[in-house]
Amino acid sequence: MARPVISSKKSALLGTKSIPSLLIQQAVPASIGILVMSLNILVDTIFVGNWIGPVAIAAINVVLPVSFFIAALGMAIGIGGASIISRALGKGDTEKAKRTFGNQLSITLLITVLMVVFGLIYINSLVPAFGGREAIFEPAKIYYRIVLYGVPVLALCMMGNNVIRAEGAPKHAMIAMLIPSVGNLVLDYVLINQLNMGMEGAAWATTISYGLCFAYVAWFFLSGRSELMPSLSQLLPDWKILGEIGSLGFVTLGRQATTSVLYLILNNILLDLGGEDSVTVFGIIGRLMMFAIFPVLGITQGFLPIAGYNYGAQQFKRVREVIFTSIKFACIMGAVIFVLLFVFAADISAIFIESQSIIDQTAAAVPIVFLAVPIIAIQLIGAAYYQAIGKALPALLLTTLRTGIILIPLIWILSDTYGLQGVWISFPIADVSSTLITAFFLWRAMKKLKDAPGHQDALEPHEA
Repeated sequence: MARPVISSKKSALLGTKSIPSLLIQQAVPASIGILVMSLNILVDTIFVGNWIGPVAIAAINVVLPVSFFIAALGMAIGIGGASIISRALGKGDTEKAKRTFGNQLSITLLITVLMVVFGLIYINSLVPAFGGREAIFEPAKIYYRIVLYGVPVLALCMMGNNVIRAEGAPKHAMIAMLIPSVGNLVLDYVLINQLNMGMEGAAWATTISYGLCFAYVAWFFLSGRSELMPSLSQLLPDWKILGEIGSLGFVTLGRQATTSVLYLILNNILLDLGGEDSVTVFGIIGRLMMFAIFPVLGITQGFLPIAGYNYGAQQFKRVREVIFTSIKFACIMGAVIFVLLFVFAADISAIFIESQSIIDQTAAAVPIVFLAVPIIAIQLIGAAYYQAIGKALPALLLTTLRTGIILIPLIWILSDTYGLQGVWISFPIADVSSTLITAFFLWRAMKKLKDAPGHQDALEPHEA
């Protein structure tokens, strides 16, 4: 078996420290960061709902697909490059890791600036297309324009955060997520509650918080705490690296793109089925989705650099161990989350809004939508495994399986037959179906890891 290149860098610990300890070290900061970010989104929704009104929640929900998609470019480039960086560090190739990061910086800036220009030019067409019609249009347009200004900065933050985690500095990655979350809440209070700026205040609070995050990420790389700070020459395009970043990053982009399409379709279907109240209900549920599965997402984030590094070092026994351990931890956390949501659905719903009708609708939908949360970790980690080891095609298929291939068609079909109830039951059906399919492919991949240690040729995607 090939041995990893040992260095004094923090990244070397990914190949030597015990898997449970590593996973806790990586996943806890990621989970805390996601938790605080999710709490920020929840509290932000509570502030907006109580200080501006329920239409404001619907308006922000309309804008989310646009900001999600453009921000997803940064996340896609970040995770795609992080996979290369983790494997390069596992092989001891620091030069390739730096060149990869340099190319990530250049391509992130180029693409997101172009997307912002496009988004601003077609603002009057995009907002209605995403469900911003009738009373929702004007507040959605105000929020959309201001938030769009900060999207390139957000994309750089998302990209940099994944690179920080890839080189074994999860605490700094966590802090980078905490800063905009806390900043947004403070700015919400000042701009909405104290200065009475309404939707403009909510939007500027979000945009300025992106800038605070970027300042910290830039400080991390410029202060010498990173082993990956690229030279100017490493910012120039390396087409082979860009191609690999693109193929792996497209997996994340595909997941986020399908989420944006889901919001687009749902906003329009819900507006037709139940009016603005139903769009607000899903706005609340959407925030709960981000909050509810934060431990599962944190474990998945922690899993990626460990799996990628050890795969690059050809320590396949450790790769299998981190898969098993991650799934076990995440499923336990998912079960706890479901119980809490099931028991306190009505109480949680009442926090967001005063309208009893919206509270009742949300409380009824939450247990249905989150029914399969205890097993969703298998699907997330299974897809993340292929991304971590650099196998773009199976990663893309498994990542988009749940939302793009199963959930969206189900919503079209079941909403037409069963109305709003059909929308909600589509979620657990899609979760269970995608988890079963992913479990099958993950089981085969793990069998090959066990049967052929040290032989990467046995791990090609067509065999998995």
